[in-house]
Amino acid sequence: MSSAIPFVQGPAWHAGDLVGFDLETTGVDTSIDRIVTAAIVHMDRHGAVRRFRNWLVDSIVPIPAAATAVHGVGTQYARTHGRPWRAAIAGIIHELEAAWSSGLPVVIFNATYDLTLLDAEAARARLPRLGARPWWASAWVIDPLVIDRGLDPHRTGKRTLGATAEHYAVQARDPHSAVGDAVTACSVARALTAEHQLIATADAATMHSAQVGWHFDWAVHLQAYLRSRGDSSVEIDRAWPLRAPVVGRHRAPEANGPADVVSHRMPAVQPTGSSAFPSSNWRLASPAA
Repeated sequence: MSSAIPFVQGPAWHAGDLVGFDLETTGVDTSIDRIVTAAIVHMDRHGAVRRFRNWLVDSIVPIPAAATAVHGVGTQYARTHGRPWRAAIAGIIHELEAAWSSGLPVVIFNATYDLTLLDAEAARARLPRLGARPWWASAWVIDPLVIDRGLDPHRTGKRTLGATAEHYAVQARDPHSAVGDAVTACSVARALTAEHQLIATADAATMHSAQVGWHFDWAVHLQAYLRSRGDSSVEIDRAWPLRAPVVGRHRAPEANGPADVVSHRMPAVQPTGSSAFPSSNWRLASPAA
């Protein structure tokens, strides 16, 4: 890639606050799995948490034992302490809308997973789809996974959130929780600017457009590689940050493959009681490291 700095438009995307978003779910299929916990975190330019909001959701469907074994939330706990499912989905989307409407970019590691699953949940709840909402056209997303793959495509090894944080010398904050992973994603996003000068001066809209291209190129090359290995029917979805609307049936393979998605999306955290997942009121204290 050229060493020139073509991305100079408006204020740099990381110059002000960032908003982090993360989901923990019942599984890895965006078309059929459900939200168990969610978090939206506001962080200032120095990396301090201004406030955060999280949700424990009564997902209605049973939470598989395999998911409970890694993220620690069981069916009975979610049904007893979780917010009503439809209200929780509406609340999550409302808070994302507030961030995007104020012009803030939202950092989402592996955004196609979280946003496509949230979009499917909106459809089940008979709420407007994300792509149909008037603010969606200016909903700028920062995806550290896509940026890292686009700027360092030949690095070997895993690109899960934990592995990427380690590569960029970012200490994971409260790993294996929606709040912690949202914080870590924001920290990794800022660390990318120190490593890659190309993106340091880009504004949010320019970064969003660049990621559309980086993800497309990655999907095309991955699909060609997998087909060359004998799987002639494999299709890697080229859309980013939101995949085509599909609910209730399987879509194209998930971006990272099931193993990587499981390791990031369903981490091990054991709730200790109803206070483990507080109500979804805004919190002003920084989550513990």
